[in-house]
Amino acid sequence: MKTLIYELSGKIQTRKAKIGIIGMGYVGIPLGLEFEKAGFTIIGFDKDKKRVDDINNGKQVMKHISSNLMSEFIKSNRATATTDFTKIQEADCLILCVPTPLDEHEQPDMSYVESATNEISKNISKGQLIVLESTTYPGTTREIVMPLLEQSNLKAGKDFFLAYSPEREDPGNKEFSVSKIPKVIGGYTNNCLQMTCELYDTIVSETVKVSSMETAESTKLMENIFRAVNIAMVNELKLVFDRMGVNIWEVIDAAKTKPFGFMPFYPGPGMGGHCIPIDPFYLSWKAKEFNTEAKFIELAGEINRKMTENIAHRVGKALNDDKKSIRESKILIIGLAYKKDIDDIRESPAIKIMDLLKYKGAKIDYHDPFVNEFRNLRSIDLTTKNIQKYDSLIITTDHSEIDYEMIGKHASLVVDTRNIMSSVKKPKSRIVMA
Repeated sequence: MKTLIYELSGKIQTRKAKIGIIGMGYVGIPLGLEFEKAGFTIIGFDKDKKRVDDINNGKQVMKHISSNLMSEFIKSNRATATTDFTKIQEADCLILCVPTPLDEHEQPDMSYVESATNEISKNISKGQLIVLESTTYPGTTREIVMPLLEQSNLKAGKDFFLAYSPEREDPGNKEFSVSKIPKVIGGYTNNCLQMTCELYDTIVSETVKVSSMETAESTKLMENIFRAVNIAMVNELKLVFDRMGVNIWEVIDAAKTKPFGFMPFYPGPGMGGHCIPIDPFYLSWKAKEFNTEAKFIELAGEINRKMTENIAHRVGKALNDDKKSIRESKILIIGLAYKKDIDDIRESPAIKIMDLLKYKGAKIDYHDPFVNEFRNLRSIDLTTKNIQKYDSLIITTDHSEIDYEMIGKHASLVVDTRNIMSSVKKPKSRIVMA
């Protein structure tokens, strides 16, 4: 093992180590950019041939990562993407950044992790470092990844290094890029931990060592469940305060003036993205294996999911107040992405609201400067003429480049789930906060 440590450490320090990233998506691409910037050679693996071709042609595949960055990434001659997983053999370090969704029964879907791990197992080389970054439940790396890798007849901690280090990517956040976010790392053995820290130390400001892979997996869940629970609380308070005629946004602004003991969270139309809507259910599912329950966490997940139904109800009531039926009404959804200034629509509450309103008979279009096409629809241009033809506009995502002044001037009814219209001076539209 000492020889393997010496060889891999030398390659990392001299930047001769080749980094394989499996899953070139919202986590894998930013990670690849950082390693390439640090001087490493990158091999990006993905089963989506179009995405692989676009990356190799230097095209912009995500709106929040510029075409210049993608072009420089490829022109460096140190980065390439491929659908050929046999090239795993060429990598010294392999990082798994694959999806971990819920299945139709709201149980963890490990098929992407298993598929990627099987590809590694078929092509694994002695001395490789393998790190799982995908958000998951405690025990995944030890109970699923390690046994599959060891089908190669190589042993973790002896023939290859194994670790878990949760991704902390926040798409579109310009303040906290990959390099500025501390990296939590749990290794199978101390040697696995040390080698993984040595790798990530080349691109991040700080590595945080924890005692086990399960601790690292739990850390990621705790971070996201903390947000999910607090968002659920403020969403529920919003519903209660609405009945009392109290503005939740004003309450939050006042409460956050307290210099201690309070952290502001904000209500919305529901939660989106890959992590926060899913993680509570990952933990509650795993808890049952230990004959315990996570009732509080499950309740938070349910509250956040029901917010989309509440918004759809508020839209119907607002139209009814205008003496219009929701059936046959023309409604424009403003913002399809789950958060502002990105093109990620995973678990987006806007889509769920769209489906609920269509089920009720409404005619739905959408505008999103970051999402050009969705299903059989194209994003509608936000012009005065277009705004005026809709019975209602629903602001579900507060993208920065949208002209809210124009909306406030020309829309007949605006249902605002993000409090963005409060910044519009003297709007002529009827504004309904939802």
